[in-house]
Amino acid sequence: MSQPLPTRLGAVLPAAGAPSPAPAPAVGPLAGVRVVELAGIGPGPYACMMLADMGAEVIRVERPATGEAAFDPTMRSRRSLALNLKHPGAVDAALRLIDRADVLVEGYRPGVAERLGVGPDVCCARNPRLIYGRITGWGQTGPLANAAGHDINYLALSGMLHQIGPPGGKPVPPLNVVADFGGGGLLLAYGVACALHERARSGRGQVVDATMLDGVASFLASALGLQARGRWQSAPGVGFEDLPYRQLVDTVWPALRAKLGEAIRRHTRAEIEALFAGVDACVTPVLSIDEAIRHPHNVARQVFIEVDGKVHNAPAPRFSRTPGRTPGTPVAEGGDAVLREAGLADDEIAQLRRAGALS
Repeated sequence: MSQPLPTRLGAVLPAAGAPSPAPAPAVGPLAGVRVVELAGIGPGPYACMMLADMGAEVIRVERPATGEAAFDPTMRSRRSLALNLKHPGAVDAALRLIDRADVLVEGYRPGVAERLGVGPDVCCARNPRLIYGRITGWGQTGPLANAAGHDINYLALSGMLHQIGPPGGKPVPPLNVVADFGGGGLLLAYGVACALHERARSGRGQVVDATMLDGVASFLASALGLQARGRWQSAPGVGFEDLPYRQLVDTVWPALRAKLGEAIRRHTRAEIEALFAGVDACVTPVLSIDEAIRHPHNVARQVFIEVDGKVHNAPAPRFSRTPGRTPGTPVAEGGDAVLREAGLADDEIAQLRRAGALS
């Protein structure tokens, strides 16, 4: 478990004192796609990390700085600038960036982007090829559209949380990435990729409305099938006790569990790992993050890589012909270079800075 971590796909950390490898060129199946990300937290940055990993150029429009940013792999592989979108000049600058973009990603509550002047009607009228990706918890419409919510709320309302934990016991909250990253960020990245594919045929952009509630509900596809076949009962008055194999669960499993527990307690984890090594059985140790990073299988598969001394999850999925890019440290450029690329002149940039619209 002491193998060195790779710094990019197919490479390992250089020896101490060796020069750092040169930044990887823009590669991947999304190379050439430009994304403007309006700063948010959670699923939006995760979706943009996924897009950047696949080669997209992501420019993050930050809020004015409030302090030093902590290390966060979801922010990797993009440039950023800080614009105060409550200032008209900053909104105009953001729109000029969006004019040249293929994708816009925002994670505000419903109506906020519209009030700021960067809603889909405005942006898509200026740039008809734009894929406008938006991520919310509850959706842009519906009774709860403007309600507050967290990961566990979307799990609860979808029916997912009820299925996790022992029958008749308390729900067991999973790590708060199931709705945020799985149901939200991955769903948005998938939707953007689909919209880009469709645009290649039609030449037209569209709005991708991704919600964490919708994404979590999609995870229930197999459970809904089981319930329809009478194997997954969770409606009021029809509980787990009504299943045909209830008697087996009541009589056989407690005794079997006791025997397994007694046998397991006689061994260390390492002894059990050695016992099952090479055996075609579903037995794996429960690893800490540090242990997982160094596990031989994960090292061999390059599941984790190191960038500038920090451990990252490697880009996924993997492609045979157009592999994703090696993650890079985010670059805060002060905005000048990014805005020049959007067509702003130096005197316009200076005026934005004097007016407090550009940090």
